[in-house]
Order: sequence, then structure tokens, then C-alpha cells
Amino acid sequence: MASSLERLRAAQQVVDQLKAELDALDVILPSMGVDPMTIGGSGPSSPYPLIELGRCNMDTARQLVAVLSGARAAVGPAEEPGTSGEVLRARVRAVNREGRLP
Repeated sequence: MASSLERLRAAQQVVDQLKAELDALDVILPSMGVDPMTIGGSGPSSPYPLIELGRCNMDTARQLVAVLSGARAAVGPAEEPGTSGEVLRARVRAVNREGRLP
């Protein structure tokens, strides 16, 4: 199992990547960061610290909705149930509910 420091570094890397992608779309979440209360967690229920997306004003929330809507439209319509994409999403949801990585 990864040490707390390794988990913190991995989480911070994800935060930095997410900030860079959102910045490129002119969406700023000013209080986004690693949740300090989850850094020291251990065991299968907390393999990584949580990413706190934080609070934002209504204009930023609208920008985020527009970006996500545009991204969804670019991907195309949702897949039919039972397709490989839907099966994968169902598995990811199940793993998330269990709070562990496979």
C-alpha cells in the first residue's frame, strides 16, 4: 500500500491536472485542492485522499455546466444499456461504492 506522502503526491498531481484543464476552458474553481482530512487515511476504504472541488460563484457554475454540456454533446448520445461502455461505467460505479481499487 502506498504511503500517505505518495497518496498526497498522487492526489496533488490530479488536482494540478484538473486545474490546468479547467484553466484552459476559463473555468476557475478557487478553493479546489486535496482534502486534508483524508490524507492520512489507510485501508481499503480510503486508498487515496479526496479531491475537494470547493465552492464557486454562480457564474463559474454556469461556465462549468456549459463546458460539461459541450463535452457531452461532442461525445455523442449515450450508449445503449449493455454496451461495453455502459458495462465499464457500471463496474466503475460498483468499485466506487465499495471504496476500493481493483
